[in-house]
Amino acid sequence: MPHTDVIDAPHSQATDVHALPADKMPGHWLLASLGKRVLRPGGLEMTSRMVEKLGIGRQDDVLELAPGLGVTARVTLGRHPHSYTAVERDEKAAKNIVGLLEGSRNRCVLGTAEDTGLPAESFSVAYGEAMLTIQGGPAKLRILQEVNRVLKPGGRYGIHELCIVPDEAGETVRKEIEKRLSTGIHVGVQPLVAKEWKQLLESAGFRVLWAKRAPMHLLEPKRLIRDEGWAGALRFAFNLLRRPAARKRVLSMRRLFREYRDNLEAISFVCQKV
Repeated sequence: MPHTDVIDAPHSQATDVHALPADKMPGHWLLASLGKRVLRPGGLEMTSRMVEKLGIGRQDDVLELAPGLGVTARVTLGRHPHSYTAVERDEKAAKNIVGLLEGSRNRCVLGTAEDTGLPAESFSVAYGEAMLTIQGGPAKLRILQEVNRVLKPGGRYGIHELCIVPDEAGETVRKEIEKRLSTGIHVGVQPLVAKEWKQLLESAGFRVLWAKRAPMHLLEPKRLIRDEGWAGALRFAFNLLRRPAARKRVLSMRRLFREYRDNLEAISFVCQKV
């Protein structure tokens, strides 16, 4: 029977982002409102590779930070881990995740990635996607330290984020990308170059086991079809046609991604707590 977990921990957003108009809504929630389900920069393929490399099995207690629409949760639950816990700060998203869960060992709690409120050394696997990119440097480190705290010795950790290329990208270019993306998607972003992501993980007590990069083709037609399937891609296109304000925002976001296609990639790491 489906298990409806008690969503606890008093962390909820003061503003209901889901109720904002199309020209104000954060880009990822705008896309979700149009029917897009896969919102990760490297698409479903990179998410699936990350989960595979994490080696999630029936013996694992898994923690997912900011599960969003639950696409990766479904992939993980399909591997039948011993337990699954999601930490989500958005109350509406948390309720959606609860609807996916069955069994007494699977749950979703309201909380933040920096302060999960969960016991130390209680998970063998943890991961988060498209989350660290939207944090400043100190917050990135605090999140990684919290993950390190709740992971068991030798536990595995995966991330799937946005990456600036090349590693030698100058400060002027990087600041321009940060500013343009933050303005365009209505969410502050601070992506790192690949070597900085690796150094950040190592500074928080992790050893990198695997890394992968992919084009950031979130809104390109071929990626849409691969991620959403033909039916999902058509549903998304239909919703764009009937919502002019949303269509204007989405086309503007795609132009922005294309403008910086030589400087943006998706990146994923799988690490081990040392």
